Amino acid sequence: MRVAEDLTVLVLTYDEIANIERTLNSVAWAPRILVIDSGSTDGTLAIIANFKQARVEHRPFDNFANQCNFGLSRIQSEWVLSIDADYELSRTLIDELQGLRATPDTDAYSAKFAYIVNGRALRSTLYPPRYILYRKALAKYKNVGHGHRVIIDGPVSTLGGLVHHNDEKPLSRWFNSQQNYAKREAQHLLNSSLSTLKITDRIRLLAWPAPILVFIYILLVKLCIFDGWRGWHYTMQRTIAELMIALEIIDHRLRQNTSRSDEHRNSS
Repeated sequence: MRVAEDLTVLVLTYDEIANIERTLNSVAWAPRILVIDSGSTDGTLAIIANFKQARVEHRPFDNFANQCNFGLSRIQSEWVLSIDADYELSRTLIDELQGLRATPDTDAYSAKFAYIVNGRALRSTLYPPRYILYRKALAKYKNVGHGHRVIIDGPVSTLGGLVHHNDEKPLSRWFNSQQNYAKREAQHLLNSSLSTLKITDRIRLLAWPAPILVFIYILLVKLCIFDGWRGWHYTMQRTIAELMIALEIIDHRLRQNTSRSDEHRNSS
């Protein structure tokens, strides 16, 4: 049986009018689309209503993992295609998914990403591959840092087509979101045992090196310098994101040191 015959697309939304129509157009071939909305007021819901196979469930946002797990609890199909509201499936990936047949040796599929800035794909990105297609019965989401991750209890294969990450929301929205992300990511790093952290996260805990290294790595190693202003845009965004995490870590340590100094003075 083809996977597409027993498939539900899962999307989380909150004020995604800048992206949602393009995203849903890229999955309009799917028999069912489930949108978990957390209070959109910008016209997002009106656009979703134009897609006859789309159903909206409303849930106040607390964290990404809970939103996704709530969505899974509302899905009856065997397979789930989980995408963000600013993802677009490439034509190659759409054709691949439509022709994909379920096999007993694969319970999930990961996909690689192209990062779109102002309508054009960058030659490279820090965005890692992600599990986007999986058997619902074997999946559960958990929070990791500022984001979330689906845990799959089974073998995983890789899809050949790309997902386009194409967020056209205003830059001001990105700054607001990043402030919350940085706070959660810093808390995750500070509360984690050093032995459980990847080398990149250990560097982040040092605070000052990460923004410098990310700037150099994206611009020169990933060659985004050759993408013109789009490459600079992406490089600066990722550098600012690392700066905000570093500031949260430094701020936490300064406040901790001040608190200890006050306790020492009071006890002496």
